[in-house]
Amino acid sequence: MRIDKYLWAIRLFKTRSLAAAACDAGKVKCNGVSVKASKQASVGEEYEVKTEAKRWRIRVVGLLGSRQKYEEAIKYYIDITPAEEIERLQFQAASFHTGKRPNKIGRPTKKERRDLEDFMDN
Repeated sequence: MRIDKYLWAIRLFKTRSLAAAACDAGKVKCNGVSVKASKQASVGEEYEVKTEAKRWRIRVVGLLGSRQKYEEAIKYYIDITPAEEIERLQFQAASFHTGKRPNKIGRPTKKERRDLEDFMDN
């Protein structure tokens, strides 16, 4: 099975063309070497895959013939992503959604708008 088809089937990429583009861009590596989309995936190999959201490190456990639902797809690989990467993602997610608008960034307040209009009129 082709590596781009495998990565699409286990749902690391939304489309097969995105998986192929990632391979062409050098974002999929086997033993530290970039692989082409046409490389044959085999059981037992380990891949480093860089997606928009995460850097995955997976070990192939089985090959899928077609795309399956998530609950089935996760049975065909083992996620061996280092703990540092998972912690980095959790920290990044926690610091990104604070629920408050950063101070002095964005649209001016009503008072700041009035002061600006007064300044422009004079």
